[in-house]
Amino acid sequence: MEIPLYHVDAFTHEPFHGNPAAVCLLAAPQDDDWLQAVAQEMNLSETAFLWPERGDYRLRWFTPTVEVELCGHGTLASAHVLWESGRLDPDKTAHFETLSGPLTAVRRPGMWVELNFPATPVEPAEDPGGLCAALGVTPLFIGRSCFDYLVEVEGEGIVRGLKPDFDRIRRVPARGVIVTSRAEETPGYDFVSRWFGPQTGVAEDPVTGSAHCALAPYWEGRLRKREFLAYQASRRGGQLMVRLEGERVAIAGQAVTVARGVLTERVASLDVDA
Repeated sequence: MEIPLYHVDAFTHEPFHGNPAAVCLLAAPQDDDWLQAVAQEMNLSETAFLWPERGDYRLRWFTPTVEVELCGHGTLASAHVLWESGRLDPDKTAHFETLSGPLTAVRRPGMWVELNFPATPVEPAEDPGGLCAALGVTPLFIGRSCFDYLVEVEGEGIVRGLKPDFDRIRRVPARGVIVTSRAEETPGYDFVSRWFGPQTGVAEDPVTGSAHCALAPYWEGRLRKREFLAYQASRRGGQLMVRLEGERVAIAGQAVTVARGVLTERVASLDVDA
């Protein structure tokens, strides 16, 4: 049986911007080695796999090298595909069971998709050794969430101009590194960021929804507000609307389907260990 496969650009309304994700629609669970092999073949920052489970959907995310516990653009892309393909009515909430617990997605006016994710606040931390040198920055703040280090720098120009030493960042004991500042050069935005994660096989993620689970509570403390318009200043770039709701974060973005296809019957039946 062939398996439907979609290529979706998330956190953008324009093709070739935002963060590309592959979405693989399965009828039932597959072996972890098979999932990882498909993600490696797709060679995108994340490939999302979902299948029906107890009336909702089980959702897992893989980079080309590892499974991750939380992924914003892969979740947004998955919900977008469910609605676009007619598997879920447009007025229905998408419910996902994941390694980070239950997650939801709803459609909002203007073709926005709003995700409901757990907040992952940062605590002040010391440089774990070589982090700031690897980034080439003097930090205003260093913190650590359950996933990433967060580094605030003095200005947006510094964020945009970063040229990290990825070999050194790879040795940082975390999923990845968020670098952020106030948005001084991009009118209308509250803050900008970039995310680096060579530890997970992704040198720089174009738009990282899950990083905003830490950025929202962090900037709430700095800007004394709970709703933000954020921009991730990677080469592809992406826009997010973010709202802090206690221990949860609402993260909204748009998405566009770039390609539709299938995994062939041969691939679908492949025994990776054979």
